[in-house]
Amino acid sequence: MAVLEIRDLHVSVETDQGTKPILRGVDLTINKGETHAIMGPNGSGKSTLAYTIAGHPKYTVDSGSITLDGEDVLAMTVDERARAGLFLAMQYPVEIPGVTVTNFLRTAKTAIDGEAPAIRSWIKDVKSSMKDLRMDAAFAERNVNEGFSGGEKKRHEILQLELLKPTFAVLDETDSGLDVDALKIVSEGVNRAKENTHLGVLLITHYTRILRYIRPDFVHVFVNGRIAEQGGPELADRLENEGYDRFLTDEATV
Repeated sequence: MAVLEIRDLHVSVETDQGTKPILRGVDLTINKGETHAIMGPNGSGKSTLAYTIAGHPKYTVDSGSITLDGEDVLAMTVDERARAGLFLAMQYPVEIPGVTVTNFLRTAKTAIDGEAPAIRSWIKDVKSSMKDLRMDAAFAERNVNEGFSGGEKKRHEILQLELLKPTFAVLDETDSGLDVDALKIVSEGVNRAKENTHLGVLLITHYTRILRYIRPDFVHVFVNGRIAEQGGPELADRLENEGYDRFLTDEATV
């Protein structure tokens, strides 16, 4: 059973005002096949955790560890993390002018697997996933994220997820900017990927609406760079009713 473990993680970032601590001792264990939801107010460190796992150079790990099946993730380059089975769906996917979706996906698959996929089966898989995500066939020849709507960008992220078949996926506010129909389609894509590969999911969100479609096994509340509370799906329901005020009050008194 594959496992992603985060132990006493402290992370900071350089700002114009100097070094700013963001994560202040995060402990989290995600087993393959589990879905963990990270919730919390703006600025609590949710996205910092996502980008630190992926290896974004902006963030400095001051102490602590991240391991994947006992292997030191922090010692890996970004591409090594991808090959090891880690995937990040970004909140704001970047544009890649001059690179078509088709070429991007096949290049990524080749880099991760170490060999190019067979053309016939690959084309079949791409068309099948695009159909499931209700993406027009012409989409494959467009440049990556160039001129895409918010919903198109998110569907493309989930298209990557389904085709690249990682072991663990970090989804950073995948529900951001989606209407109800797009949210359901994207969520169905995540659930499909999990069903097909027993994927482990770390789902970062402000709101509970996506959790109606992607049911978490565990919910963790982030406040000021720490996990303030954790529990099952019922915790998300409580947050829907009560918000984060009680956590912010508690933090202010520490």
